Amino acid sequence: MKSSKWRWHLDEMFVKINGERHYLWRVVNHEGEVLESFVTKKRGKKAALNFQEKYCESTAAQK
Repeated sequence: MKSSKWRWHLDEMFVKINGERHYLWRVVNHEGEVLESFVTKKRGKKAALNFQEKYCESTAAQK
């Protein structure tokens, strides 16, 4: 029997906007649906953790 808990992961993609490289961060659930997305100019652990923290806060506020 599978757990009924929500499962999601943080996904990162490179995109070009006006010829400049940016990073598209996405929260994707276990079914492949994009739950939230965010674009940054910088890549790194700090950017990923900031996005993850904002997503967790927004979902906690909805409950």
